[in-house]
Amino acid sequence: MRSLVLLPGFMCDADLWTDMVPDLGPLGALHFGNVYEDDTLEGMARRVLVEAPERFVLIGFSMGGFVARVLTLMAPERVSGVAFVASSARGYSDEERARRQSGYRPGDRPPRAAGAVSNAMGLHPDRDTDPVLLDRLRGMQRRLGPEVRKRQAALVRRDGYADLERITCPSLVVACRQDRLRTFAETERMAQALPNPGFSVLEDCGHMAPLEKPHELSALLATWIGRANL
Repeated sequence: MRSLVLLPGFMCDADLWTDMVPDLGPLGALHFGNVYEDDTLEGMARRVLVEAPERFVLIGFSMGGFVARVLTLMAPERVSGVAFVASSARGYSDEERARRQSGYRPGDRPPRAAGAVSNAMGLHPDRDTDPVLLDRLRGMQRRLGPEVRKRQAALVRRDGYADLERITCPSLVVACRQDRLRTFAETERMAQALPNPGFSVLEDCGHMAPLEKPHELSALLATWIGRANL
């Protein structure tokens, strides 16, 4: 039976995938990667491998895509295919790392003028005050808590575009057109660097694709898995 290993983004728990489970379940057994107990990408990748099936399709969202890149290169014989959703291989500057360590989370809002409406940059501009989506984002952050945030914020993310050239299994890169946390160019560059890529775009979607467009994202993944015969 096919297995899918799902790797979430920064300060996201398994609720990230809740709306996708009914669509992904028929594709195979779902496994939710543990990216909460380590403060390096390599440590996260090793922990996921210990708990994962012998062979699997790997799906990494945002930060999970960084882990997926490291994991696929660490154990290529175990990954039949890898999908990168709203992710990147761009190195993070010291300033960006410091911002995360100071407390940034995807559901947070930028500084605002008096009277401005509270919003979250991780969501599409038309949905960034949606109370249901905001509650789910902040619920995940509350459940994970400050210790997980501290570990994930400490991650050193070096430029990995050259590493992508060594990932030879079938791959898929999914960009989100209205993503305000990842530029379209840096996501597109991933597909250009991978040897065997597919590239798809979710229209009318901010960064948080599994929450904003769960069925559309599931359909893209299902189509890719079928075409690549994974």
